[in-house]
Amino acid sequence: MIHGPANVSGALPYRDSGVEFGYPEGYSLMDLVPDDVKPLIHPHWSKFPPVNPMWHYLLAVMFIILGILSFFGNGMVMYLFSCKKNLRSPANMFVVNLAFSDFMMMASQFPMYVMNCFGGGYWTLGSLACQIHAFTGAIFGLTSLMTLAAIGYDRYCVIVKAFDGGHISSGKAFVIILLCWGYATAVSIWPFFGWNAYIPEGILTSCSFDYISRDWGTRSFGIFLFVMCYCIPLLVIIFVYSQIVGAIRAHERALREQAKKMNVENLRSNADQNKQSAEVRIAKVAVGNVFLWLLTWTPYAAVVMLGLFGDQDKLTPLVSALPGLMAKTASVYNPIMFAISHPKFRLALMEVWPWFCVHEKKDDDSKSTKTESEGK
Repeated sequence: MIHGPANVSGALPYRDSGVEFGYPEGYSLMDLVPDDVKPLIHPHWSKFPPVNPMWHYLLAVMFIILGILSFFGNGMVMYLFSCKKNLRSPANMFVVNLAFSDFMMMASQFPMYVMNCFGGGYWTLGSLACQIHAFTGAIFGLTSLMTLAAIGYDRYCVIVKAFDGGHISSGKAFVIILLCWGYATAVSIWPFFGWNAYIPEGILTSCSFDYISRDWGTRSFGIFLFVMCYCIPLLVIIFVYSQIVGAIRAHERALREQAKKMNVENLRSNADQNKQSAEVRIAKVAVGNVFLWLLTWTPYAAVVMLGLFGDQDKLTPLVSALPGLMAKTASVYNPIMFAISHPKFRLALMEVWPWFCVHEKKDDDSKSTKTESEGK
């Protein structure tokens, strides 16, 4: 058996019979890390062999693609909001905040990640950069989660509380956005005060909260994180969207029953039908996004719980790294689900960039209203 050296210089990848691409048997993940970097890394990762070097290149390329898509999609949403006054509604303030936090998530994460993947397959940027990387990822990621809950609450006010004057004003929307950022900061700042720590994770090319140590301080913070970052947003989202679906079904049922009593096919005018169709469409988009959110964040939550309370032998470098990458995909599909699929954003997109091949019918309701007012 070949034993790994004490430093990274001897740990060179090799080809065995022209097929395998990896490291000689007997190396551990820690053998590839320079001595000055080792104090940052949890001893748990020394139990595992180095991952195939191709994983670093593959994940780096995937991250570059995600970064480009995120910058383009979220940047487009922010640009449209800034140049189109008709998009500056309270509801769209949440959408733009989501786009901004997702944009900053990728801006703060993928350059460092890619640099480490191509720079040796370990964290090469030092302790301070590791903490900044993890802290910014936590703030922007959690702000996006809370903004998703805020968007759900806004839809709840519009659809469920419409007759109770439940519409959110611009001032209230701004306060809720500030609360989202404050919530994210309040959760993410504790490792700087000794409750948990920010350390390299997985294949050692990114940093996150410590979910490996088994002391009570680390475990208590893990429970705190699980409740604040997963359970609470999930419960809020489930509540508001279940109420939305229930309200739409009850409203539709009441209209059908009333139409049956009056011996007519439909009680709605064309304008009402268009408005209701838009509300239902937005609700469906939001529910679909929440479903994607569950698929995206549940694996990462499961990894954290496994590291703190489960069998850590199953927490291999790749098992730890891949859910984190999946979580970053949210910054790509959020602008598609919440903005680019929205009729008003699509109309603005069609006006600003007609070459983008977006075709959205203009609202006939606005046209008829304008004609009526001019006739008066």
